[in-house]
Amino acid sequence: MSDQRKRIWGWMMFDWASQPYATVLLTFIFGPFFAEAVIIKLTANGMAPAAAQASAQAYWGYGLTAAGVIIAVLAPVLGAMADGTGRRLPWIWGFSGLYVLGCFGLWLAVPGTLDIPLVLAFFAFGLIGAEFATIFTNAMLPDLGARGEIGRISGSGWAWGYVGGIIALALVLLFLAENAAGVTFLGIAPVFGLDPDMREGTRAVGPLAGLWYIVFMIPFFLWVRDRPEAARARPSLRRGLTDLAATIRRLPGQASLSTYLLSSMFYRDALNGMYTFGGIYALGTLGWSVVDIGIFGIVAAITGAIFAYVGGRADGRRGPKPVIMTAIVVLLGVSVAIILISRDAVLFVPVAAGSMAPDIAFYLCGCLIGAAGGALQAASRTMMVRQANPHRMTEAFGLYALSGKATSFLAPAAIALATDISGSQRLGITPLIVLFLAGLILLIWVEPEGAQEPSWSASPEPS
Repeated sequence: MSDQRKRIWGWMMFDWASQPYATVLLTFIFGPFFAEAVIIKLTANGMAPAAAQASAQAYWGYGLTAAGVIIAVLAPVLGAMADGTGRRLPWIWGFSGLYVLGCFGLWLAVPGTLDIPLVLAFFAFGLIGAEFATIFTNAMLPDLGARGEIGRISGSGWAWGYVGGIIALALVLLFLAENAAGVTFLGIAPVFGLDPDMREGTRAVGPLAGLWYIVFMIPFFLWVRDRPEAARARPSLRRGLTDLAATIRRLPGQASLSTYLLSSMFYRDALNGMYTFGGIYALGTLGWSVVDIGIFGIVAAITGAIFAYVGGRADGRRGPKPVIMTAIVVLLGVSVAIILISRDAVLFVPVAAGSMAPDIAFYLCGCLIGAAGGALQAASRTMMVRQANPHRMTEAFGLYALSGKATSFLAPAAIALATDISGSQRLGITPLIVLFLAGLILLIWVEPEGAQEPSWSASPEPS
């Protein structure tokens, strides 16, 4: 295998190593388990079940809001500092440590004695580590191939990440996560003697995600290297802030880049909200168990892997913009459909008590979310490469993270607030429709190939 091919595979292993945080922890296993543990605690203290379900969703939203604020504030600054030196690997090492710390801390989510602020803090540590490490690895994408190959590489990497998420999720469902009867999907107690009464099998998903990351990041750190000239440079906070300020001052004159950042701010936030609250929504609205939600996650991840790969090929042929727009239209339709699914009716059609129709409809929505979401995320980072200054790529992905988090802390807050005010989980997710629609409309004014400044090609990267 050539050195460049090793570098590409090493880079793609980051997607494989980090995907379980999104798949197993954020969306399908730990998030719903946390909500379940909060509901148990609140109802034990006398709160009505419906109010406890809404409060659990609100707690989750406020916790993600806090993490989103930190990411939004620091992402572009750290990106500018990294571009000032050309060094990215030291940052990836550091934030990988934070990621692993957050994962292992989730073991402390003990039902009955759940310390809500402490568990949310550890979850935020892991999420912040994952997001920041992603910024620096995404910034390496333009160095992996020619301009026409970037879409294929990005799509393949995202698909590979989904495969890792599927395998991790399957292992959790088969051997760790227990249902109300205390057994896994195989009908056995959690392995390694973990106590199902204390939900140790489900709590173990945090440490498992941490170990998974440690093992599968080995190829990344063996095969991916910074540019040789970057080793002599040292990061400077002052220079990073100065460079960032100069970039922000230029943004109004870069209409395509600015509009894309704004568009992606809305639609990526809506997608993240859909992933984040989907499992909790199914838990409360349809009464699904953590195992049910995990199976739903596998189905969604499989379609995500397939269509991230397919979308990467379409991106390579037609560019990322058509892929992004198609995916948003699909997700808009799914957002509306989800609100119209309950135990009593599906898309305004009443269903009999005990009918499987709501479950089947929600599974179909999961397939569409996975398919459109996988293609959307892979094409979005390709579009960022086309829009950004090639000499300020880490800073650009820092701004990209900022654009994703500027409303990322508002969307969970909006969902939490809407849920609190309405007292309904179904009405609580309506902000997603507005966000998807805003992102789609703004995308109309984004140049497919980017309106790059001629001076960029002549501007050396700071060293």
